[in-house]
Amino acid sequence: MNVLVTGVRGKVGSATAKALAKAGHVVTGTDLMRGVFERAVPGEPAYIQADLMQPGDAFAVMRGMNAVVHCAAIPEPTQNPPATVFQNNLMATFNAIEAAIRFGVSRFVNVSSETVPGFFFPERPFLPHYAPVDEDHPILPQDPYALSKYFGELLMDAAVRRSDIRCISIRPCWVQHEGNYERNLGPQVRDASVLCPNFWSYIDVYDLADALVLAAQSSLPGHEVFYIASPDNVGNRPLAQMIRKYYGEGIELRPLAREDASGISCAKAVKMLGYSPKRSWRDYLDADGRLKAEKDTP
Repeated sequence: MNVLVTGVRGKVGSATAKALAKAGHVVTGTDLMRGVFERAVPGEPAYIQADLMQPGDAFAVMRGMNAVVHCAAIPEPTQNPPATVFQNNLMATFNAIEAAIRFGVSRFVNVSSETVPGFFFPERPFLPHYAPVDEDHPILPQDPYALSKYFGELLMDAAVRRSDIRCISIRPCWVQHEGNYERNLGPQVRDASVLCPNFWSYIDVYDLADALVLAAQSSLPGHEVFYIASPDNVGNRPLAQMIRKYYGEGIELRPLAREDASGISCAKAVKMLGYSPKRSWRDYLDADGRLKAEKDTP
């Protein structure tokens, strides 16, 4: 397929473009940064600078595509004004899906967020109602980032109602790679009391890229939403015990696939997408949460 990857200069977009090319697809990437006039590196995807906030740019990069993996977004709400986060994420997604529909693109993969239910950046205290969190959890966002991602999922619902396009929204957990595992997860490996609203969940960027390839290649009809997480938690500790110790009795505990399960369930993706994660924080960090020497990129 001819596949457009938006946000291709980001950590998720760049890994996804490489995974799609490895799977045999013809990849074009787009992002806000200007390209360079240099000899192409073998296997490097084509690149077009575009601002998806501008409808004309979205239509220009969409022509001739069979599928889209939409990674472009402001990735969290704390380093930009709220209106900027919301407007950027919502309008870029609207323009991209509108262009995809008008050009007859058959598959649109929307990178949403684990934060959609509202438990990551709330202004007033809010925690998940139960664990592991799954796609059926009530949607109760407060912040502009989670709202923008939820509205993006609603745009996918509308798209399949008004056209023949097929959509998948992927909600990744906190995305890690060899450059940030130690910084982000090392403290939790050393000390379980270093809390995170997703109950010690994470996802390796290369497993996420594999999941996005599966989504782009999927023939599932309509619009489906999937959480993507690593199956284990940071530290590989008993999840039920940790939730009771640090959060008390207020969170319902549901059946776990394994004792050290993630606080986010990816069971639906395993069943419907064939998602099969291959990597763990243990591949990168030692028992003290320090980066292992000479860790190669998967």
